[in-house]
Amino acid sequence: MSAGIDGPDFIALQVREVAAAAEFFERHLGLKRAPASPPGAIVFDTRPCPFAVREPLPGTDLDAGRPGLGVALWFSTPDAQALHGRLTEAGVEILTPITDSPFGPVFSFAGPEGYVLTVHGA
Repeated sequence: MSAGIDGPDFIALQVREVAAAAEFFERHLGLKRAPASPPGAIVFDTRPCPFAVREPLPGTDLDAGRPGLGVALWFSTPDAQALHGRLTEAGVEILTPITDSPFGPVFSFAGPEGYVLTVHGA
């Protein structure tokens, strides 16, 4: 019998403009870069697993539809209301209003290159 997996160990968004996407996550979400990243990618020091933006892998057509269609990418924050306010003030497109959920207050917004990103508070 195989050992199986423990869960996600690394998450990356494939984007056309790596530097612009990294700047979005640094400026709007406060992510900090990891000390090292592979070529063509910027990795952030996030927990429980690293998160990155990277150049598209060979054969990836980012023009085939909305990036990440069918994938739900959630981030946690200690204060969803404050983050919502900062994103709104910065002109980031809010896709869903803050609502209560089993995971705390939650809302979605448009990230770099159209990825739908969801944030929930504690």
